[in-house]
This record gives sequence, structure tokens and C-alpha cells, in this order.
Amino acid sequence: MFIASKEDQMSSNGNLAARVGRWSAEHSKTAILGWFAFVVVALVIGGSAGTKTLDYAESGVGESGHADRTVYHSFPQKSDEGVLIQSNGADATDPRFRAVVGDAMRTLRDTAGVEELTSPYAHGGANLSPDGGSALITYSVSGDQAEAKEKVEAPVAAIEDVARRSSGFRVEAFGDATSESGLKDVIDGDLHRAEFISLPVTLAILMIAFGGLVVAGVPVLLALSAVLATLGLVGPISQISPVADSIGSVVLLIGLAVGVDYALFYTRRVREERAAGREHRAAIEAAAATSGRAVLISGVTVVTAMAGMYLAGAADFASFATGTIVVVLLAMAGSVTVLPALLSKMTKRIDGRRGRIRRWVGARMERLDFWGRISAAVMRRPAVAATAALVVLLALALPAIGMKTADGGVEGLPQNVDVVQTFNRVQDAFPGESTAATVVIEADDVTSGALRRDIGGLVKGIEDRDDVFPGRPEVEINPDGTVAQVSVRSIGDGTDEESQRALDVLREKIVPATVGRSTGVETSVTGPAAQNRDFNESMVAHLPLVFGFVLCAAFMLLMVTFRSIVIPIKAIVLNLLSVGAAYGILVTVFQGEWAEKLLGFNSTGAIVPWLPLFLFVVLFGLSMDYHVFILTRIKEAHDGGMTTRDAVEHGIRSTAGVVTSAALVMVAVFSIFAALSLLDFKQMGVGLAAAVLIDATLIRGVLLPATMTLLGERNWWLPRTLGWLPRIEPEEEPATT
Repeated sequence: MFIASKEDQMSSNGNLAARVGRWSAEHSKTAILGWFAFVVVALVIGGSAGTKTLDYAESGVGESGHADRTVYHSFPQKSDEGVLIQSNGADATDPRFRAVVGDAMRTLRDTAGVEELTSPYAHGGANLSPDGGSALITYSVSGDQAEAKEKVEAPVAAIEDVARRSSGFRVEAFGDATSESGLKDVIDGDLHRAEFISLPVTLAILMIAFGGLVVAGVPVLLALSAVLATLGLVGPISQISPVADSIGSVVLLIGLAVGVDYALFYTRRVREERAAGREHRAAIEAAAATSGRAVLISGVTVVTAMAGMYLAGAADFASFATGTIVVVLLAMAGSVTVLPALLSKMTKRIDGRRGRIRRWVGARMERLDFWGRISAAVMRRPAVAATAALVVLLALALPAIGMKTADGGVEGLPQNVDVVQTFNRVQDAFPGESTAATVVIEADDVTSGALRRDIGGLVKGIEDRDDVFPGRPEVEINPDGTVAQVSVRSIGDGTDEESQRALDVLREKIVPATVGRSTGVETSVTGPAAQNRDFNESMVAHLPLVFGFVLCAAFMLLMVTFRSIVIPIKAIVLNLLSVGAAYGILVTVFQGEWAEKLLGFNSTGAIVPWLPLFLFVVLFGLSMDYHVFILTRIKEAHDGGMTTRDAVEHGIRSTAGVVTSAALVMVAVFSIFAALSLLDFKQMGVGLAAAVLIDATLIRGVLLPATMTLLGERNWWLPRTLGWLPRIEPEEEPATT
């Protein structure tokens, strides 16, 4: 067969991947022990260093981000907390109601960590609801986020004791640290459940693909070891640049996806070479020279795509970029170093000829030849197939035109969680209590006479607009007198139109007319509504920059790799089609209400703001995985003398099993996230799963072979003016087999 004769000329010394693969197979014990020693050392270093996560002030963007950082660095850190007391049978003036309030006040006063305790009856009953059926006790706990979460545990436990002895009354704790702690438990539980399910699901799919547990376990083991090593290395990296709380889940998602892809592609090639008659060591060397090289090219392409997140203008995305780049590099390194060593120890298992399960699976896979039939049909009528696939993709992508992005707010949280239900009750009884707006004023001396008068004007302006600011403004000045913050309740829930109207009044009218006119003064506004708007606008503003970087970098890499300008242009167009289709599916599913019961969510009528950019970068990187794997086989055959048509058919047939198996793994894992509680996870899971499924079927199975068949030899066109581009193909020498 042609391919065998071509590869018989390849030297195992012809390229880096081949040399490393040969060394690994010859020194398998050293390679295996060295890799796992590296993983252990990385985990030990990470455990010793700890992981420093981003504080809320460090992750903000725009005007609100500046305001949050100013407050964070200018005022002693504290967390605002409260206690909601309600009764259907008594109002706040009833002796029984007062007795419960008094019990709660005494209990909190005697609890360690409670500061600035304020009765609901203070300031003329400012914290009594208009209907008299609800009261708020407010207090604070000092310290940053981590310290506040620890200190708030004692007051929360004390309030639970009060609730147990207050029959007929609802007594509930709420606040920044209380809510964060409660939601973190839910989020962590969701993520742990996803992680727990994803590994056995991946292993089960690979067992079916390989027909055996041991061979199927190799890709999972490699991917998992790369993930663990990355989580260890993130520790010391985070001491320099803090990372997002969810970095572990992102690393797991990407690490599992690319790690399984690389190991699966490599292992399948070894099995293919064994089936063609090569001796086991020679099969590993041939796979290293071909698939190993493709892994390196794919890894560099994925890393480049992930680097686009550095340009997103948000600290969270920068940490995601760092984590994903590290895990991809480690998965790539493991695939070309330790994987050949592992495979060299599996002489009898790798060829799939032993065992009843292997024979049963292999026989049926050969009999079905699903993608072989599809590719043959596509290439018989490439124009018809391409047109049909294009129509379907454009129809799926069409709803994306109406995409709206907005933070899900409380509606995006699971409504059966205690802290969410308490938040809703506080919001109903005290509109704006949980959605405060804050004006931050910076000057050399905020206590100077002129600026003091302007701050007084700001307070009066807020009080005059009780239609949007129902609360009483509170002014606080930092110890050195350089920063003042004016806080007030705002209408809305922080994400709706009412909240945005209140923000407009504050930013565009009240602030410019008062403190904004003072010379030498810098003003900024923050709060939930401001943070949501600023983040949304920042994502929209940075999308062109991220898109441009990723597309240009991918074009350059593919042009050099395949020495063609047609291949990279086509790859970019096909990837954009799959991303557009995923966007359209997201809009169809989540901006309407028809899928609420099916997926268990409450529609907010919008997509969370961070998701479009995140999806684009991740999907573009993962799509390039498939594209590089398939095109490498096609180019390998074409360079050996096949026509483009025959090379395409050979490439699709030889990689169909790998692409299908890898896609099934990713679709299954991403679908798990669609079943979690938070709306953000659901949208991410549906978007990723839909895009991978579309990419592995319509894009790689139909559009890619159809367009390559239509273009024929023009696929490999490179202008003479670009003939100077470096060649990365290895020199061909006689191989030793």
C-alpha cells in the first residue's frame, strides 16, 4: 500500500517528535518514572505554595473595576452582613416581634467577629419594611474574602440558634460572605459531580473505541496526569498572578479534551501500523514521526488560540489563558515523551487482536465503516453535499444575530438554594437592599470645604431621586482622607432595566452635577448594575481584538505547516461556521423559555457576557485539533503521490475513528455541565457540546471533504512570493524497521 511505502522511507531521526518517541520507547522505564515523578513534584510544589485566587476587586473592569480597586486598597476590608426577621402574624411594633429582634441583637453582640451591629429600629426605623412585616439587623465582619468567610461562620450559626427558638418567625442570615459561602458550596458540589462523572464516562467510551480497558486507560491516564501537574504548577504561578476560583474546572475540561485527543490519535496510529504488518517498536517509531509531529503542530495551534484570552481585558480570562496553555503544553509533552514508553509495554494489547471484546468491537467497526460511506457519498457529489451542509449551518447560526448578553443575576442561580431564597425575600421586602450603588470620590483631601459641599450636594441629589434610590445614602471616608464612598440602595435586581435606569441617573446626571464638577477630583460608580454593564461592554469591545489575534495566528501557523494559503482560509471559515452554529443554538435554547423544563433553568432572555468570547477561543482551539489531525493525514498521502481526491478519502477514513471517539468523549463531558445547577454552567455545556458535535459531523465529515474535493489541487496553492516560508517537513531517509 502507498502509505506504508512512504513511511518506510521516514527516519525515526527525521524530526523532534520522532527522535523523542524513539528514545522514549528505548528507555521506557526512565521515561515513565520521570514523567510521574514530575507530576508528583508539581503537586508537592503546588501544595506547598498554595493557590492565590483573584479577589473581586482584581477581577473588575471599566469604571466599576476602578472604583472597586480604589475602595479595596483605601478602606479596611469588611463584609456587610445582615439578618432578615419576618412574621406573617405580627408586625415590627408587636412585642413578640421586638422580643425576637432583641434576642438576635443580644446573641450577635455576644458573638466573636461581629462589628458595627445596628438595630432595625435605629435611624427612625430605616431597616423596617414598608408593610411592617420585615426587619433587617445589619452588621459587618472584618477581613478580606477568605477571612470574612471564616469569621461569618460563628454569627450564622448563632442566628440559626435564634431561628430554632423563635417559633412563628423566619430568622435568616444573609450578606456578602454568607451568600458567597453558601453559593460556593453549591458550585463546588456541581463541579465535583461533573468531575466525578466525566472520568468514568470518558473511560467507557474509550473502552468501546479500543475494545479493552488497559489500552483505553492510557489516554485517560495521560490526560489526568497532565491536569494534575498543571494544577500543581498553577500554585506558584498564582503567587505572581492570581487565578480565578474556577481555574481547576477549566483546566480539567481542556486538559481532558486535548489529552485524550493526543493520546487517542497517537495510539490509533500505532495500532494502524501494527495492522499493516510493522513490528511493535517500528510501529511506535512510525507513529512518532507522523502522529507525534501532528500532535506538536496541533498543540502549538491550540496554545496560540488560548493565548487570545490574554487580550480579553479581564483578569479571569488571563488566568484561564495561563491554565489552559500550561495543560495543553503538558498534554502535548506527555504525548510525545511518556506515551511511546507506555505503548512499548503493551505489545500484545495494542493491536486489538486479543480478547473477545476487542474482536467483537473490531469486527463491527470494520463492518459499519460509517464515515467511509459518508465521505464516499460526499465526494461523489461534493457541490450538493457542501451546499446542503452550508444551508444547515447557516440556519443554525441565524438566531445568533439576535444574541443578547447580560449577567443572569439571581435568576441564573439555582432557586432551591437557601441563600438564594433568602436573597429573594430580602429583595421583595426591601427593594434595592441587595443592589446598592456606590459613588467613589478620590482627591488629595475629600474633607476640604468645597469638596465637602459637593459631596453634600451628591447626597441631596440622591435623596431627591427616591424613585430610583429608595434608601438613605451613607458617606464613609477612608483613614487618610483621600477617598470617600457614598453608598445607597438602588431599584432593580442589578441586571434588569430598572437597575440600568438608576445607574444612568447616577452616572449621567447626579454625579456630573455635583462632585463631578470639582477640579482635581476623580469619580467612579460601582455596584451590581455598574459591574454588569462594564463587564458586558468590555467583552464586546475586546471581541474584535481576540478574534483578530486568534484568526491571524491560526492562519500563519496553518500556512507554514501546510504551505498553502487555501488550507488556512478554508479552516478559518469552517471553524467560524461551527462557532456561529453554536452561538445560534445557545440563543435558541436559552433566550427563549421552551427548554426551561427540559434543562431545569429559568430563562433570563440573555447569554452570560463571558461565554461568547470563551466559547470562541476554546472551540477554535479544539476544532483546530481535529483539523490538523485530518489534514496531516491528507497531506501525508498527497505528498506521497496520491491525488487530492484519493488523499482526502484516505485521510477521512483513517482518522474517522479517532475524531468520532474524541468527539464522543467531549460531547459526553460537556453535556454533564449542561445538567448542573448554575445557568452559566448549563450555557457553557450546551454551547461546547453542540459545537463539538457539529464540528465532528457536518464540518469534518461533510464540508471539509466536499470543499477539498471541489478545490482539488488548488488546495495546495502557495504564491511564489511566499516560497521563502520555512519547511517543517522532515528529511526523508531510509528507516530501520
